[in-house]
Amino acid sequence: MGAKIRVAILDDHQAIIDGYCHRFENDTDIQVVSTHAYGEELEPLLEKHAVDVLFLDVNVPTSVDNTNPFPILHLIPTLLQKYPDMNIVVISMYNQPSLVKNVMEAGASGYILKEDRKTIQELAAVTRCVARGGVHMSRKAHDQYFKTITLGNKLSPRQLEAISLCAAYPEKTTAEIASLMNVANSTVRNLLSEAYIRLGCPNRMAAVAKARQMGLIAPYI
Repeated sequence: MGAKIRVAILDDHQAIIDGYCHRFENDTDIQVVSTHAYGEELEPLLEKHAVDVLFLDVNVPTSVDNTNPFPILHLIPTLLQKYPDMNIVVISMYNQPSLVKNVMEAGASGYILKEDRKTIQELAAVTRCVARGGVHMSRKAHDQYFKTITLGNKLSPRQLEAISLCAAYPEKTTAEIASLMNVANSTVRNLLSEAYIRLGCPNRMAAVAKARQMGLIAPYI
């Protein structure tokens, strides 16, 4: 058996945390290593536990004494810079287009709405997808995100570069692709995540196939 996918959860409602943990009870390849209710508890947790997938609520209090919302739009890129192999998924009741856009562009690998019962029921499968470098968004959040995009399914030159490198070197890791592009690992993660969303694909393999099908990159020889 391979290494377990290590999960951490930040949400200020214990019943919700318990519900998420329940989704993993029968999955021997997933381990919840820690759960917390306050934003300032998160970084000490990550210093003690290696985490593959971090589930974040948008509106958690900063600390016991500070009930102001923790600044996750600052937190996400900061954590991804420090822990480049970690993947972050936001689970929220909020579905405003600008918030979804800002979260995804900060580097999150997913945005799930708490009302999305189907996705919550399939949280283990979502966790595996994201841990392998994929992206998952609730359909309503995905639709809201597209309201902020004027280019439709077209990719930026930098996104096309990243996708074409993935097509040429399918075995290379994100860090190795970043080295080829002379950019930070987090930059490539963001480029690929947004490319997946614009192409309507959950992962790298599907995005490469879709880009080839659309004629955006060279076809397979």
